Amino acid sequence: MVDGMDIDAYVRKYSTEMGSQIRRVERRITRTVPDTSPPKDSGNQPRRDNRKQTSQRQQRGDVRGIDVSGWQKNVNWKYWWKKGKRFAYVKATEGTGYKNPYYSQQYNGSRRVGMIRGAYHFALPNRSSGGAQAVYFVTNGGGWTRDGKTLPGALDLEWNPYGPACYGKSKAGMRAWIKAFHDTYEARTGRWPVIYTSTSWWSHCVGGGHAFGKTVPLWVARYSSNVGALPPGWNRYTFWQYSSDPIDQNKFNGNHTRLRALANGR
Repeated sequence: MVDGMDIDAYVRKYSTEMGSQIRRVERRITRTVPDTSPPKDSGNQPRRDNRKQTSQRQQRGDVRGIDVSGWQKNVNWKYWWKKGKRFAYVKATEGTGYKNPYYSQQYNGSRRVGMIRGAYHFALPNRSSGGAQAVYFVTNGGGWTRDGKTLPGALDLEWNPYGPACYGKSKAGMRAWIKAFHDTYEARTGRWPVIYTSTSWWSHCVGGGHAFGKTVPLWVARYSSNVGALPPGWNRYTFWQYSSDPIDQNKFNGNHTRLRALANGR
């Protein structure tokens, strides 16, 4: 029970799953969101792990991972490790009032099987300041440690699930909100956050005129066979969320050595 509610009912009422609003809006806008690049996977019976093949892909720069939230409940991390996933992002918080009740199982479980993992925060810029949400995130699982196992925390920015697309903010206002989160997170952890977003939302609600591309690793969502155009302000991506079938699938833009270096703050 959480706040007198069944855990899963609490998640359904108060938590937004990463990418769900990008898929909701962009399916309507472009009609091209359905996943096309990865092979379908039932998620039931793991195939025999080809460790040599996975290792070769990683050294070539093909490092795959997943992201999860309370919607996935208790995750079978051994299964995903056998599927070749080597990193994970786990939802920790949303706004300043929601904490993922499955966070410990997901965050610690991913690390126990050998994954490099990090936490993410779903932004609600109309509810409270960027600084306040950064503090809430860091306090409730979104911190960072220079241990080679922990990725910098990620800020999830996408279409508003509860109201106006840009949370009632102008582009300048949204840039200021993100900067407050960005600066507060760095002051608390010593790392700049990762930003997760789609090119369409960022172009619509944030635009250019910012310097985040100089400090922030970009995690771009595009459900297609290629990453496509990047949001204004970046000329390269660090993570690419390319599918949501049967779970959110991501690719790191580099090899496993570079992923570990990112976790170490380099």
